Amino acid sequence: MSEILPNCPFCGATKLYTLSTGQLKCSKCKKKFSPKRLQREAKVLHCFCEGVSARECATRLRLNYLTIQRRYHRFRLAIASFMESDFAAKRTTKAFDEYIYLPKSKRRDKRHIFDAFNFLTFNYDDKIYNLLLPDLARYKPAFLEDGLEDIYFKEFERFLRRSHIQSSQDDLIRSFWRYFESFIAKYHGVNRQNFFYYLKEAEFRFNFDCEKLTKIVNFSSRK
Repeated sequence: MSEILPNCPFCGATKLYTLSTGQLKCSKCKKKFSPKRLQREAKVLHCFCEGVSARECATRLRLNYLTIQRRYHRFRLAIASFMESDFAAKRTTKAFDEYIYLPKSKRRDKRHIFDAFNFLTFNYDDKIYNLLLPDLARYKPAFLEDGLEDIYFKEFERFLRRSHIQSSQDDLIRSFWRYFESFIAKYHGVNRQNFFYYLKEAEFRFNFDCEKLTKIVNFSSRK
């Protein structure tokens, strides 16, 4: 005898049946899935929501570290897609300001000036959105070839002395910058290619809660 169970993770239908294999089948979209796998995915998502590192999550759940890394990256992809869409749909900008991020350990060594990330932070509908600007590292060969790294470093030092966290007139933007500095520091270095996704994660966490994240991840899994 078939058993009717709660919602399908793909289409949201409420009528599901248990198969002889132990899998569930949706009566509407006809897709099959494993409830154990869904439970495991939910546990991984919970760890991500709680800010647990991928390595610690793998240890807690006794899963492969690379598997957790892939899941976390998928979550960040869903977050980035949602934030881009949300901003594009509303885009009632109250204020914006420029921010340059460089780890504190690198701020006094001119060898690292091209490691900085530059982005614009927008206050839209009392939420935060960030636009990552072109990577400064692309200009490094030209500056070094022309011997301009000392000039650039002096300008960068001047910018840092102005205490850019206090430079914006918008309270929400200043609050996000402080939040971001704390958020990104716990990773002890982020690959340049992935920085955008960590920026979007910080942006999302600043704006929304874990309940929203669950809905976004579930929605993205249906595509």
